[in-house]
Amino acid sequence: MSQTATFSPDESGILKFSGNLTLARIGDLAQRLRAYEGSVSTLDLSGIERMDTVGAWIVHRFSAEKNAEIAGLDDDQQHLLTQVKNADQVVAMRPAHVGGFNRVLGEIGDATMVALQTMYGLLGFMGATVIAFGTLLRHPSRFRFNATVMRFEVVGVSALGIIGLMSFLIGIVIAQQGAVQLRQFGAEVFTINLVGRLTLRELGVLMTAIMVAGRSGSAFAAQLGTMKLTEEVDAMRTIGVSPMEALVVPRTLAVVLMMPLLAFYSSLIAIIGGGILSWVSLDIPPVTFIQRIREVVPITDLYVCLVKAPVFGAIIAISGCFQGMSVESDSEQVGIRTTAAVVQAIFLVIVLDAFFAVFFTWVGWI
Repeated sequence: MSQTATFSPDESGILKFSGNLTLARIGDLAQRLRAYEGSVSTLDLSGIERMDTVGAWIVHRFSAEKNAEIAGLDDDQQHLLTQVKNADQVVAMRPAHVGGFNRVLGEIGDATMVALQTMYGLLGFMGATVIAFGTLLRHPSRFRFNATVMRFEVVGVSALGIIGLMSFLIGIVIAQQGAVQLRQFGAEVFTINLVGRLTLRELGVLMTAIMVAGRSGSAFAAQLGTMKLTEEVDAMRTIGVSPMEALVVPRTLAVVLMMPLLAFYSSLIAIIGGGILSWVSLDIPPVTFIQRIREVVPITDLYVCLVKAPVFGAIIAISGCFQGMSVESDSEQVGIRTTAAVVQAIFLVIVLDAFFAVFFTWVGWI
């Protein structure tokens, strides 16, 4: 039968404890220790059979009051007492006042650290994705063809309508605004140059990437985040299925393969929109518009579009999957990570687009 906790002093100032320092057996030990007025140098707990958090807290508080050492603990009891000591912190009822400059500086520092940690995690996730692709190349039978084809439809076919409408309107806006500005110089015909080169080289692929990030990147984050919360990802690992191979690779491959097609489709629809406005507003017939497009738009603009598109697609897919696989604890994280996936993907796409602009100018594709 478990013994009630008790203590006995000796002449050398050592206080020996015995019994069980647990909530069920601690009794009035706290009151007796509070009433004890003798000098204490050491608390000997070698006679304690069991100790829980309540007992550890009483011993810690008494040793702090008497400035006494604690001896006789086994490894588990010492670990528990250490945790109790670490938790014994003064809690301020009101946070300390921080000046405006220091607060802003602190927020900038926190944001910088979060950004660096996120980038580090994203790079690690990209490495894991590459490893998963390599594993599937060595073992093609593990590739999930049906899942990839289904993502083709979700990422590509289902997006044709909204991307086409957006691109058509953008082409009209570029042509209209360009014509208004060029009319001041009597150079309305150069509206065709503006529409052709701008849509095929930059805006077509960039706006497509932003739209895919908003549609597919957010969907990937929400889907994988929900699977993390419902422990489906853990269940897949338990039965020996790699989540990277089953969930991340099909989504990434689908976006990488569909982005060049969507970008070309977007650029073509934007050119059609610009051509219609040029026909209606500038009296440039479609045959003349097409002939002019062929003259002023070099084939390198198409190459630039097709090189950018798969890179943007990989960034979008990996960002969405990374944020989804990072969901922890509660459903609120799904919304937070979904938002982060879209913001992160769009930011990285724009950064890469700036890099590509400099790179292609350097290699002479201008």
